[in-house]
Amino acid sequence: MDIDSLLLMFLFILAFIGIPVGIGLLLYFIPKKLGYPKIAKYLIILYGIFVLTMVFYTMFSDELFSKNSAKELVEEQNIQLKDDFELLTNKSMSAIGDYYHTFTLSISPQDKQEAITRIKNSDNFTSNTDSIDTFMYQKVQNRYFGKKIIQNYETESSFVREYFEPSGREGYAATFRRISISKINNELQFEDID
Repeated sequence: MDIDSLLLMFLFILAFIGIPVGIGLLLYFIPKKLGYPKIAKYLIILYGIFVLTMVFYTMFSDELFSKNSAKELVEEQNIQLKDDFELLTNKSMSAIGDYYHTFTLSISPQDKQEAITRIKNSDNFTSNTDSIDTFMYQKVQNRYFGKKIIQNYETESSFVREYFEPSGREGYAATFRRISISKINNELQFEDID
């Protein structure tokens, strides 16, 4: 292992173990030293419950993701789901500074047609795939400041709506979301990359 790997591992341990333990010790020992041992016990119990809740939520976030959550994310992109649908897959991954979330829905033929019509009727819709640069790979001049951009296009296999919004803060990731409606199946795929 090189020195950079060891430093990164040390920072990871410090951030995710050392800081929470340090906060817990402060919440316990400060009230205890001030003469409030019962308050110290209650604070440490509440803090422990909070930390465990955050750990379990992080570990099981994919299992806790619901159809309502999926519907809200899709409807934020102005694609309406009126009929019942099925959540086929749901995956999320995160690392320091990065987050990736994708899910696939099985939607009704009516919702599929409505979504395709909404994409095709957009002002900036194009079916010329040669002129399309996806925001994911496009060299955006300023990824931190600027206005949000929505791009609608057609590929050989799907109709796509991409959404890009700069973070507004230096050093913070921009929001990138893509909805793909399959031409073959009644499926909608959602991707969120931050």
